[in-house]
Amino acid sequence: MKKGPENKKLLELIVELKKANKGIWRKAADELSKPTRRRPEVNVSKIEKYAKDGSVILVPGKVLGSGFITKKVTVAAFNFSDSARSNIAKSGGKAIQISQLLSENPQGKDVLILI
Repeated sequence: MKKGPENKKLLELIVELKKANKGIWRKAADELSKPTRRRPEVNVSKIEKYAKDGSVILVPGKVLGSGFITKKVTVAAFNFSDSARSNIAKSGGKAIQISQLLSENPQGKDVLILI
């Protein structure tokens, strides 16, 4: 029996994150290696609670649209619900893929990880 994710894009992302060899990227790779039902699911209301305006947030899982967000933040995640993308965009923020954040910020500097 095979263990771990089977999604090809996810596997490539995990390998890429582990190569970065920084604490935050290793933690993200560990979270993404978990079974789907155990990966973090974060609502935009939690991002609103913990983020400051202009923050960069990393969610190694899925961002859901429950709640509201007023802060202009950049959120990187493996997956977004349509309502989460919409809520983030309405507040002036950006919803990007984790791989994009990794290429823009390989050191993981000033990135807040939410799980």
